[in-house]
Amino acid sequence: MLDNTETDDVLMKDRTRLFEKFLETDSPIYNYKDDIHRLLRTDQTRLIINIDDLRDFDRESANGLLKLPADYLPAFDAALTQVIQHVYDAEKHDITSKRYHVGFSGSFGDHNVSPRTLNAGHLGKMISLEGIITRCSLVRPKMLKSVHYCPETGAFHSREYRDGTSSNSNQPPTTSLLPQTDDEGHALQTEFGFCVFQDHQRISIQEMPERAPAGQLPRSTDIILDDDLVDKCKPGDRIQLVGVYRSVGGGSSGAFKSLIIANNINLLSSKIGGGIAQTPLTDTDIRTINQLAKRKGIFNLLSESLAPSIFGHEHIKRAILLLLLGGAEKNLPNGTHIRGDINLLMVGDPSTAKSQLLRFVLGTAPLAIATTGRGSSGVGLTAAVTSDKETGERRLEAGAMVLADRGVVCIDEFDKMSDIDRVAIHEVMEQQTVTIAKAGIHTSLNARCSVVAAANPIYGQYDIHKDPHKNIALPDSLLSRFDLLFIVTDDVDEERDRTIADHVLRMHRYLPPGVEEGTPCHDNLSQPLSVDGPGNNADNEAVDTSPFEKYDPLLHMTAARKGPQTRKSKPKKVEILSIPFVKKYIQYAKSKPAPVLTKGAADHIVETSPLTARTLETLIRLATAHAKARLSAKVEQADATQAEEIMRFALFREVPKRQRRKKRKLNSGAAVRKGSDGSGDDESEEDSEDEQEPTSTERMTTPRFTPRSAAAPAAQPPVDPIWGDESQDVSMAVDELPPPAATTAPTPDGTIRPERLQLFRSRVSKIFATRMQDEETIFLTDLLELVNEGLSTDTLYGTAEATRICEIMGENDELMISEGIVYKL
Repeated sequence: MLDNTETDDVLMKDRTRLFEKFLETDSPIYNYKDDIHRLLRTDQTRLIINIDDLRDFDRESANGLLKLPADYLPAFDAALTQVIQHVYDAEKHDITSKRYHVGFSGSFGDHNVSPRTLNAGHLGKMISLEGIITRCSLVRPKMLKSVHYCPETGAFHSREYRDGTSSNSNQPPTTSLLPQTDDEGHALQTEFGFCVFQDHQRISIQEMPERAPAGQLPRSTDIILDDDLVDKCKPGDRIQLVGVYRSVGGGSSGAFKSLIIANNINLLSSKIGGGIAQTPLTDTDIRTINQLAKRKGIFNLLSESLAPSIFGHEHIKRAILLLLLGGAEKNLPNGTHIRGDINLLMVGDPSTAKSQLLRFVLGTAPLAIATTGRGSSGVGLTAAVTSDKETGERRLEAGAMVLADRGVVCIDEFDKMSDIDRVAIHEVMEQQTVTIAKAGIHTSLNARCSVVAAANPIYGQYDIHKDPHKNIALPDSLLSRFDLLFIVTDDVDEERDRTIADHVLRMHRYLPPGVEEGTPCHDNLSQPLSVDGPGNNADNEAVDTSPFEKYDPLLHMTAARKGPQTRKSKPKKVEILSIPFVKKYIQYAKSKPAPVLTKGAADHIVETSPLTARTLETLIRLATAHAKARLSAKVEQADATQAEEIMRFALFREVPKRQRRKKRKLNSGAAVRKGSDGSGDDESEEDSEDEQEPTSTERMTTPRFTPRSAAAPAAQPPVDPIWGDESQDVSMAVDELPPPAATTAPTPDGTIRPERLQLFRSRVSKIFATRMQDEETIFLTDLLELVNEGLSTDTLYGTAEATRICEIMGENDELMISEGIVYKL
């Protein structure tokens, strides 16, 4: 037995020495010296080590750590403590009575499990798993060492304690009883001031619902958190956990209980952390955000990128964008709190995408909690007084709105909530606090959240012949607390219904990348086998730096066809920002200082003469949020104008008629003279700002369609995909011109001459192989422009001829054409 103990001590020293060398190694791949200095500077006690770096340094130690963590973790902690003792500065750092630990991240391979796949084969090994925190106990102290004093002898005695949940000990548990006498029978007094305690907490982690098999409930397991890991996560958080799977005594039964001793916790998304798990912004992201913010139509670009799978509802999407950005809250010296969060209510007919908009807000906001009217109670939304099972003490349990502090609460079926429960949220929606006076507990909790609610009218269908308050079964005191109330009706419009049907069918035809047709779509297509550390996302972010989504005809065709379309015009270029980039943009905009209201914006808000004081504050909040979308430090008059338009649409469904930049067809010289006489004084200012559309005479001499410009297309200045084209109006006017008619048109019977067909086929094949190497689709009008490049005037192809040739090539399975779009095969 003595030989085994000596052997263990030798192995312990060898492993400690090896890990010291690992920490002090200067490698181009990893360098933990800076991390140790940062650890001392920030007064932390846990150093995160990437197990992949340890595997490169010594594979045997990395494998031993995974299989026998109880033998390696004490050596690693001892090595870290010795390195810190060598490098710390006694004047700056205080390391007395501190216990330093090593946490691990990186790739765990087959040791990456879930609560469902945990089995007896993982006992005693280091594992990593992902899940949702469902329950957290109170943080309690656990005694590690007790100190006792003997009054008769004047001597001090101490005893150390270990149990089955000790994280870095492979020794058997000790007794938990405090000694009452010493070896000679003298009475002892416990000196609690000299005893050593450690924070201790027990949590439960549950399998992610989207990864649970169909028809089965998610499974859960218990986790033990010690020391600095306590209170790092709260119920509702999604985490990646690294720990040691261990069994504890089961009493007289042969079935033992099992739990996980946590070693490292990485937050995936925080539900109540107030932005703990925010997406890190790189320098490239910030540069791209600032460039996009200089665009004139950045607000419309952001709103059109929200929920592109939902057709229409442009004003509601703009309001949701303003809600996600939020206004500026004020805390006056006299204690008055003026909320900056925006509340939104949607009421209307069934099947109008109200719930889908709520689901989008739930997935876009960094902190959002969903609930329903029928499944929620007043205390469930605010706070409840419960009894602790362990101590029997009364305690408060936070409700949905308290959990969503600094976030968004989505309430569906708002009209189904009972009146008694609905009264409980009056205080939250205006004062943004929850006051509790129950069971001897008198306190006030913060609930600074935005409310997005959806409800159905009283009669199932909204009756436009009655006032809104007669259609909505909500009291006026509650309706006035919503900044925006949108009435969503299903109007009888055959053209709109056909457009919606076409859009929905396109959504059903869409398949995510990597999914074959006919196979079921899974929610999670890739199972990560690693635990990301604090800075491991940089490589993933550098893969795709473009803020825009790749064009897909099934997803973005409807957006391309918005607005009036003519027979000769082609769909406009679609720019849709990706949802991850929109999240980063909103996060960056909210992190900047709140914009200041200018005199012009204040005067414009006063001139609108709002109905109530709450409506006046609503206009201020909307204007401030619109200024945030522009990353502006001031709220200008244009922001107030946009806020007024959204407010008018919500109140009166009023859409302002703007002065459009239309191309006026001047068919005669008299019309030209009439336009140049200056008779329209009211439009003189706008005409001076906007670019004049070319007249019919000017269009004939446009250099775009001359043979020289066709032969040298590179002479046109390039367009920055982020900054956009400054001469957007002129380019759009030129782009919307019909392609030139070919001098050699197809024959009246629709046949194409073989030489014309062969020339078109060869040029299309070259375009597919070079310019469209990474693209699968192209508009026919764009393809026609590429085919006509470099051709003489008498050999240009026309639209009808190109369409007929593409149909012939489609019959030969060379390509496919449908609705003006050419697909590669």
